[in-house]
Amino acid sequence: MKTILVVDDEEKIRDVMVSYLNKEGFKTLEAATGKEALYTLQNLLVDLVILDLMLPDMEGELVCQTIRQNHSVPILMLTAKVSENNRIKGLSIGADDYVTKPFDPREVVARVRAILRRTDDRHLLADRIAFNNGHLVIDSLKRIVLRNGEPVNLTPNEYSLLLALAKYPQRHFSREELADKVLGYEFEGDIRTIDQHVKNIRHKIEPDPKNPRYIVTVYGYGYRFSGGAR
Repeated sequence: MKTILVVDDEEKIRDVMVSYLNKEGFKTLEAATGKEALYTLQNLLVDLVILDLMLPDMEGELVCQTIRQNHSVPILMLTAKVSENNRIKGLSIGADDYVTKPFDPREVVARVRAILRRTDDRHLLADRIAFNNGHLVIDSLKRIVLRNGEPVNLTPNEYSLLLALAKYPQRHFSREELADKVLGYEFEGDIRTIDQHVKNIRHKIEPDPKNPRYIVTVYGYGYRFSGGAR
């Protein structure tokens, strides 16, 4: 049974989300503040976080960034901030999906299921993939990525995107294909979200993000994985 941490200072919203999640077979934990959320993640096993950005003690963006420093747990943001800049910022600091208030609890549950499906490694074709003489290693059994032997802190969506590309070196993927593989067929947001995830990954794995050797842009189409070859 997957455990979902619901972080929101409004008790009514927590009650509604917990009720819907419980009915769908999820175990739930609750936090009303950012500090409570971080404490819970330090002490209990959590499979996904539903995170409100308007918290009383600290900004939700800061909570998200703090989580990302220590955990790869998927994060679904709930917020009344509806601008494109806010959505892009949320993705850039490590969120995996973004739902604006007011929302339908059934949609949130559907997105939770979609995120968990995308981060499930049971159907991977290889256990360990190495590139560029071991400079970059993707270990799907441990669900980690290593750069020069050091762990890289990728979000679940970033990990899934990197894996989707790395399993088929030199194959050209359109943004639409990558969105289907990583964000799910039900994704209805801006397809350029893929570009933001690629930018994040490059900053984490590339020796020179402005001159990438792993994830290469296919202009006018999408991306391909080069395997580190020059």
